[in-house]
Amino acid sequence: MSSRFDAVGRLVKGMLKDPSKKYKPFQGIKLPHRQWPNRVITKAPRWLSTDLRDGNQALPDPMTGPEKLKYFKMLCDIGLKEIEVGFPSASQTDFAFVRHLIESPGLIPDDVTIQVLTPAREHLIKRTVESLRGAKNATIHLYNAVSPLFRDVVFRNSKKETLDLAIFGTKTVRQYSKNSDDSVNWRFEYSPECFSDAEPDFVLDVCNEVKAAWEPSAANPIIFNLPATVEMATPNTYADLVEHFHTNITEREKVCISLHPHNDRGTAVAAAELGQLAGADRVEGCLFGNGERTGNVDLVTLAFNLYTQGISPKIDLSNLEDVIRICEECNKINVHPRHPYAGNLVFTAFSGSHQDAISKGLKLYDERKATDPTWKIPYLPLDPHDVNSEYAAIIRVNSQSGKGGVAYLLKSNFDLDLPRPLQVEFGQAVKEFSDKKAKELTIAELRDLFFTNYFLEFPGRFSLQDYTLRSSGPESKQIECVVNVKGVKDADSRRVVEGYGNGPLSALVDGLCRSFDLNFDIGKYSEHAIGSGNGVKAASYVEVLCEGKSYWGVGIDADVTSAGLKAVLSGISRASAEWSQ
Repeated sequence: MSSRFDAVGRLVKGMLKDPSKKYKPFQGIKLPHRQWPNRVITKAPRWLSTDLRDGNQALPDPMTGPEKLKYFKMLCDIGLKEIEVGFPSASQTDFAFVRHLIESPGLIPDDVTIQVLTPAREHLIKRTVESLRGAKNATIHLYNAVSPLFRDVVFRNSKKETLDLAIFGTKTVRQYSKNSDDSVNWRFEYSPECFSDAEPDFVLDVCNEVKAAWEPSAANPIIFNLPATVEMATPNTYADLVEHFHTNITEREKVCISLHPHNDRGTAVAAAELGQLAGADRVEGCLFGNGERTGNVDLVTLAFNLYTQGISPKIDLSNLEDVIRICEECNKINVHPRHPYAGNLVFTAFSGSHQDAISKGLKLYDERKATDPTWKIPYLPLDPHDVNSEYAAIIRVNSQSGKGGVAYLLKSNFDLDLPRPLQVEFGQAVKEFSDKKAKELTIAELRDLFFTNYFLEFPGRFSLQDYTLRSSGPESKQIECVVNVKGVKDADSRRVVEGYGNGPLSALVDGLCRSFDLNFDIGKYSEHAIGSGNGVKAASYVEVLCEGKSYWGVGIDADVTSAGLKAVLSGISRASAEWSQ
């Protein structure tokens, strides 16, 4: 909240009517010949997880040793090859964790590089190197602030003092690590902190001097991390700064450019992607965007953004539910239900139009995937099956839902493939029922509503007890049905209905009309099998037309004729229920 004084000098809080008096727009670099807008991402970057360092320091309750170990194992399991595991010179807890990883056989896979952070102070660098002794692959990450705001306000350093500190820190890391006889495969990373707010040419001066002090090779390049320590402006300005660095740093073949976008403006993912277009090789971030303040860039979103463009992210998030569970357990922070790709509602549609489009898309995909496996489903950029999820939660029902979604749930959960007019009719009943309850309906409630509405478990006015079907000619059938009748003369009575027609359904209509002085006919009719093998049943859907109105009936039975007869009685029961009102 901003603070100011009102007209009479009282301090008040709230947004300013003219924020330009307090906040000034960020001045980006002029880059008239920028190339990144014309490029396309075609491969995954190198990834660095900072969950156990940057992410951990942002937690109200930092992870315990066992939690960090569980998290580390999960990061290795999903295929991350570079993991920042702590700040060993800052706390004994972090130092002990790094030593435990190194000294416990088999904890660090041979192809995984652990990374640790240190400021440019000799005794802290020495302690940091000590923490890594015995590791197979290790990166020391050195940083110091180079932006004018930090130079002037926080450290009161000149440009020369800032440059000297970076060079001193680099040479000290080299002294204690690279020039030793230790068997560690050392890598070195340097961060000009607050890169996004520093003078671009000064950043180049510092990094070129640091590179000269380290003496990297093309085989083992120096890593220059370009952090958006605070996100200052739109992502394109960050991309411009990265491209300027990429174009002007000397000996580019000996340099790995790494990105570390924070999410202060909510555009860290975009900044990371544009930064890759601008020439970056590596991205540092946390799973689900955990990190100080508004968070680090989200590696999960970045990975799936690649995946859904047909590019392998080189990390395996197939068991996404397990990854979410471990992150939530260790971070004590829940993944938001609308989080891209990972939230528990991101594959779910409540809106009727969305549901209808999704259900049609899934049906068409099933029909053609043998010849064309391309995923083209409205509203779903990612197939839930690719992350071991099910289609069951894609569509859920409330008062905003439509016929398509309701029909999809009945088909996917109960194998009931409703004809379109019946979808419309029952969809309206679901809307009204959900509106009255003022909440989402469960699958069980949807089933009960359908079965009650069409008298599949709770017989209506007319219900079938038995029938006998005979041929009365080449194209004629005679039916004798035993029908249970409610509300006619006796409270509950059995009536024998006899009728004739060109099939069992028309014969039943003839018998009902003559026996009960009714006047109705059959409109549309459809049927399909439910299940397979010995347990197969038939589902029949019959439209009963009476006095200009349509009433759908449903019947289910192991005998296909019984299913059709039950559907007729269901429809006429629903019609007679309306007459009696």
